[in-house]
Amino acid sequence: MKTKDLYFLLVATALFLPFFLCEQLYAAYQSFNAAHGMVMSFLKFGILSTMGELLGLRISTGNYFRPGFGVLPRALVWGVFGMGINMAFIVFSTGVPAFAAYLGVDNPAGLMAGPLCLGKVLLALAISVTMNTIFAPVFMTLHKITDTHILATGGTLRGLFTPLPMGEIMQGMNWRVQWNFVFKKTIPLFWYPAHTVTFLLPEETRVLFAALLGVALGVILSVAARKK
Repeated sequence: MKTKDLYFLLVATALFLPFFLCEQLYAAYQSFNAAHGMVMSFLKFGILSTMGELLGLRISTGNYFRPGFGVLPRALVWGVFGMGINMAFIVFSTGVPAFAAYLGVDNPAGLMAGPLCLGKVLLALAISVTMNTIFAPVFMTLHKITDTHILATGGTLRGLFTPLPMGEIMQGMNWRVQWNFVFKKTIPLFWYPAHTVTFLLPEETRVLFAALLGVALGVILSVAARKK
């Protein structure tokens, strides 16, 4: 392990360890999270998913930082995405059980609120498959577009807020990799099961778990970027 990897590990430890050591701090986090879920979604994704991108950069280039990478713009974009992901969790975790009830499933909302059982796992899988089939491709494509825009504008906050040439970026995207790897492989093989676990967790921990999955997303995107 190199010195820069040790520093990264120390920062990650410093973020999480206090919540395990101090009950008052963890209680304050739970209280604020319950009262301000969208704010916490912004912070969780802004911090953790950006760390995932830095880890992905380390895998692809050997370094955690490089000129023009745009750590602050990425953190800001991830924070906004985090609020959108939290909204998607609420919409799909409510809508899919409602649709299941419409199809004749007996009390799916109560099933999701109850103890772990096969029916609950299957319903969580249905929520995950529905959300990742409908929402994930749009989200992943938008993430790729903003990522490209950040790099093209020098990784600055001012550049982030310049007009986004959506059509030009989409025309220049590698759709072969986007379809064959990002959509076709990562969604069914990783995100379907990962978010099945997410929807089996208590509601107050789902966004945090999803933000931790953002670290995995950073690694996945770095692998995709290296594919020809």
